[in-house]
Order: sequence, then C-alpha cells, then structure tokens
Amino acid sequence: MKKILWSIAAILIVALISFLYWRFYFVYAEGTKAGQLNTFQEKGIVFKTYEGKIIQSGFKANVESNYFEFSVTKESVAKTLLNNAGKEVELHYKRYFGSLPWRGVQSYIVDSVYAIQGAAVQSDIRAKQ
Repeated sequence: MKKILWSIAAILIVALISFLYWRFYFVYAEGTKAGQLNTFQEKGIVFKTYEGKIIQSGFKANVESNYFEFSVTKESVAKTLLNNAGKEVELHYKRYFGSLPWRGVQSYIVDSVYAIQGAAVQSDIRAKQ
C-alpha cells in the first residue's frame, strides 16, 4: 500500500512540475513586431518590470486598437528602448502561455531590438526670443 501511495505522489509531483514548466517557461511562439514605440516604462510594486507598447502600422477596419503590449527582462534592451520613445522599432519577442510577476505583466517578452529608424515627430512649439 505504501508503494502505491509513493508512486501516486511521484506521478502527481512530476505532473505538477510539467504543467508549471509548460505554463510559465515553455516558449509558445517567437517572432518579430514592428511599429512606433508609444510607451515604455518601469513599473511595479514588489517586482519592478519594464513594460512597453508599440503602435503597429497598417489599417484596421474594426474599432480595436493596433497595439502590441510587451514586457522586457534584459536591462540592455530596456535602456535601448527607454532612449528611443517615438521612433520606429523592430522587436524580437517570445510568447509564453502565462506571465510571472518578476518577468513582467505581459506574456510577450521582448528579448532584442532588431532595428530603430527615424526620429520622433518634431513639435511646432518654438522657444520665444
């Protein structure tokens, strides 16, 4: 009887570990997104994470916004994006089924920047002389 209980417990533990790996660490999709970097900020109460949003180019017929929201875990990628708000960026991302608090709010995690093009739109505000 003890052997059967230990076997069931071992199977349950392996199943739980497999599920947790699949849910939070298995890369479901990988790809690139391009658009204008709209927002990028560090936020959080316990875990400070970098969160961003790009506006993707192209026409959408419905009312939905054409945003791509993502999190960044690498400090070097975060610094690059912090310095390039308003510019066209091409990002590489990995998508997980679930998010972890120390990894970010989103299930899309940007791990590199492929390209940055253009400058931010210039304002019409001029200094008075």
